Amino acid sequence: MHRYKELTVWKLSREFCSYIYQATNSFPEKEKFGLISQLRRASISIPSNIAEGASRTSNKDFARFLEIAIGSAYEIETQILISKDLGFLSEEKATSLIEQLISIIKMLSKLKSTLK
Repeated sequence: MHRYKELTVWKLSREFCSYIYQATNSFPEKEKFGLISQLRRASISIPSNIAEGASRTSNKDFARFLEIAIGSAYEIETQILISKDLGFLSEEKATSLIEQLISIIKMLSKLKSTLK
């Protein structure tokens, strides 16, 4: 079992959730059950899968949950780009969120590679 609360990537992904919630507060109300919901659920998925994977007894299981977290991160990247295309996010905000997300993806990938 791993101590996920000590992992920098878990801390950063929790912080990233807050940024997603703040960014989606300005989205149109009609997106409440669309992009807002999708972005928020996917952002929550990253630290949640890190935590769940850390509770597993094998590194192989933990790596599988990190892979799911990485998948959620790429899902978020796509949704951020769509949100920018639709005018819900500025270029600057979208770029900032994606840069943070890329950092999280790199950390998840590195952590995953150490589990083999």
